[in-house]
Amino acid sequence: MKIFITGASGFVGGAAAKSLSRDHTVLAMSRSERSDAGIKASGAEPVRCALGSVDPAVLEGVDAVVHAAAKVEEFGPMKDFWAINVDGTKQLLEAAKTAGVKRFIHIGTEASIFYGQHMVDIDETEPLAFGAPYPYSRTKAYAEKAVLEANEADGSFTTISVRPRLVWGPGDKTVLPAILAMVEAGKFMWLDGGHMLTSATHIDNLVHGIRLALIKGVGGEAYFVTDDKNMPMRDFLSALVATKGVEIPDKSAPGWLVGLLARIAEGIWTLFRLKSMPPLTRFTIDMTRRECTIRINKAKRDLGYEPVIRTDGAFKQLTEVEAR
Repeated sequence: MKIFITGASGFVGGAAAKSLSRDHTVLAMSRSERSDAGIKASGAEPVRCALGSVDPAVLEGVDAVVHAAAKVEEFGPMKDFWAINVDGTKQLLEAAKTAGVKRFIHIGTEASIFYGQHMVDIDETEPLAFGAPYPYSRTKAYAEKAVLEANEADGSFTTISVRPRLVWGPGDKTVLPAILAMVEAGKFMWLDGGHMLTSATHIDNLVHGIRLALIKGVGGEAYFVTDDKNMPMRDFLSALVATKGVEIPDKSAPGWLVGLLARIAEGIWTLFRLKSMPPLTRFTIDMTRRECTIRINKAKRDLGYEPVIRTDGAFKQLTEVEAR
């Protein structure tokens, strides 16, 4: 199979490129020579193009697209998120259709249904959060809508969204580094004691889900994929940083209070049009202090999905990697 991947310079896209290039021909979107080097190291062939202006000629002969690129920042102007996450996705869909691509796999997120609520034992029947106050959530909701509506019932163009939650594992460039930085700076605190339950998705399990979606699944549908285990956020993050030999201090703050401070901070940043990231953001605080437990029955049924690595074994793997 010939596969085109966006976001191959990132954590998810890079892992997908490395895995898929072992037994498929993989092309990857690249915007710079620096990106070229990483893409080549993963076994993929870099193709110079940018999201929002992909020439259909780039996709000639491509069987499937894996769309992992997105703007994932915690805060910023809605128009910036919209241009990449929504308009960029729509343009890529059109280019893929024009080029005769048969399958389009979108990397979604549980954030696409999050507007600030607890998400307890949820599945794909939860409605997309088109009115979410967070630019990332809202634009990922509209992006997924565009992807699923582009599906052709006759099978000429099959679109599927694979939704992970809290992606972690070797190569993580966001979750673990951010927590380690806060702990080192003495700025990390649990919210409400960190006792809310969470699902998570190891990168190996997400890549496995992507591989399955390339050959299975119902067109026009979204599928959650997780590690199939729920843990208190406190236990999960403590075990995660312990793989680096770090211990999180036992400091906690009321979630409602930190959430209020985040809203004040964002208001100040917006009022004065500051370019930097606020010290606290609503999305991160709200997502961290809400329960998020997910059922993956649909992926098990339609994709034949089962985790390829279990949580305890994955923590052990990370610890051993660090010890080398």
